[in-house]
Amino acid sequence: MVNKFELAKAELVATPSLVVDLPTVEKNLNRLHGYAAEHGLNVRPHTKTHKSRYFAELQVDHGSYGLTVAKVGEAEVMAHVSNDILIAYPAIDPERRRRAAELARECTVRVAVDSQYGVTALAAAAEKAGSTIGILVDLNVDSNRTGVATPADALQLAQQVSQAGKSLRLDGIFFYPGQIWAPADQQGESLQAVDALLAETIALWESHGLTAGIVSGGSTPTAYQSHLVRSQTEIRPGTYVFNDMNTVRAGFCELDECAAAIICTVVSTAVPGKCVIDAGNKTLTSDRNVLHPDSGHGHVIEYPQARIVRLSEEHGEVDFAGCDALPRVGDRVTVIPNHICPCVNLQDRFYLQTPETIQTLDVDARGMLS
Repeated sequence: MVNKFELAKAELVATPSLVVDLPTVEKNLNRLHGYAAEHGLNVRPHTKTHKSRYFAELQVDHGSYGLTVAKVGEAEVMAHVSNDILIAYPAIDPERRRRAAELARECTVRVAVDSQYGVTALAAAAEKAGSTIGILVDLNVDSNRTGVATPADALQLAQQVSQAGKSLRLDGIFFYPGQIWAPADQQGESLQAVDALLAETIALWESHGLTAGIVSGGSTPTAYQSHLVRSQTEIRPGTYVFNDMNTVRAGFCELDECAAAIICTVVSTAVPGKCVIDAGNKTLTSDRNVLHPDSGHGHVIEYPQARIVRLSEEHGEVDFAGCDALPRVGDRVTVIPNHICPCVNLQDRFYLQTPETIQTLDVDARGMLS
């Protein structure tokens, strides 16, 4: 692989630094939106990956009709880019509910909900703020993280929302197939099971006079098989915009489709057979690879046989036992992280590169976890 990040290395940016290659981002956006258009799906990308107004604007420019966030702080940032925001996380604590309801006075705010408590609490917050919050009922499709268990449970919540008056609006169904990491050509059976559960839920709602205008689902691993879930109307992938070693090692993209990397400096080679880079768990996070947990804490482009074997706060220890050569102290290396989303959140800024230029941009929603 030709290292597309050589320009950033040569520019002597301070390390460890997050660098994003704009041409690769553009290719990733074009690919997803082309697929979605072909299959009649709306795109509402999850901005937790980049936390950046710049990239959110790119996504909207490419055809995304709304944005997804995890927390209200992110919603407040992304509302400057889109007037249709989905908070894909239970807004339960009082401060979060208050801010979501106040934001709903300015733009369309939708929230995924899986409890009667959540419905009641959001209704009260919206009534106090004089706004209306759209509700998507979160249905568990076997990811077993959030979501009501059965179509009957989903109907019960939907009925509660529909009876809440003007403060809430029943907009549809939310689901997350996060358990599906099989190769793309082996996802059919799992996604058809998801589709069957959604179809049963929708039919049950309709038999009680309720409509799911939006059926919102998807993930990066399932993004290009989304047409197999015939009931869904929109997809919410996040990682696809940058990609990472999780998506590479799972076969969902090629290494060259990774748009983001961490430029690191070798700070020590004193221990035989290894080096230390200036990127520890405060840069790369401690996330292991989803399907290959023993592969190390990322991929070193210049030394593909090397393994990042251990992280402490500021130290990344790299084993070079499988390599023909070792770097020298002061050399720079390029690491593709296992999981790019939390890595972005650890940075105040990123370097955006084109083939000719590098500019610095803020990670606008960095640290906004409430």
